[in-house]
Amino acid sequence: DTILPTTSTPGAKAANTGAFMALMVNDTYTPEDQQIFRDGMRKLDDASKDKNGVGFMKATPQQRLALLETLDKEQFDFSERQKAEAKKKSDAFLAERQQGPPKPQSTKATEAAEEPPNRYFRMMKELALLGYFTSEIGMTQAQRYQESPGRYDPCIDYDGKPSWAGHA
Repeated sequence: DTILPTTSTPGAKAANTGAFMALMVNDTYTPEDQQIFRDGMRKLDDASKDKNGVGFMKATPQQRLALLETLDKEQFDFSERQKAEAKKKSDAFLAERQQGPPKPQSTKATEAAEEPPNRYFRMMKELALLGYFTSEIGMTQAQRYQESPGRYDPCIDYDGKPSWAGHA
């Protein structure tokens, strides 16, 4: 509920987003990502204990929000650094290409990328948003919803006429 709190619409807790997140982690994440996520939950709780003297769930809403904002800022700053580094490499490559044939490349097949800080937080945030906005509450109360192409009638009498063709 800290990421998506109750406002004029119900929050993530009311949409049962936590159960959705647990299901997605258990059923769709690789074992490595499951471990990152679970370790991240412990890190979040430990960070709350260090900063606030209590675990994350026992912290006040303001304390939880402050902690999550810190994690979000670290993730954002990392993303911005990565973008800047990628632009530098791209600009250097283009400059080199304009000066003549490419120089021999390094024998390294791949370069190790810096691991993003608090990767688990990005995973939690993405799952919270996905779970909320695909829930009934998220779809019908937080967003505008219009059934399309119309109402669903699972049991109607068949009149023997050919069915309608799909839109081409």
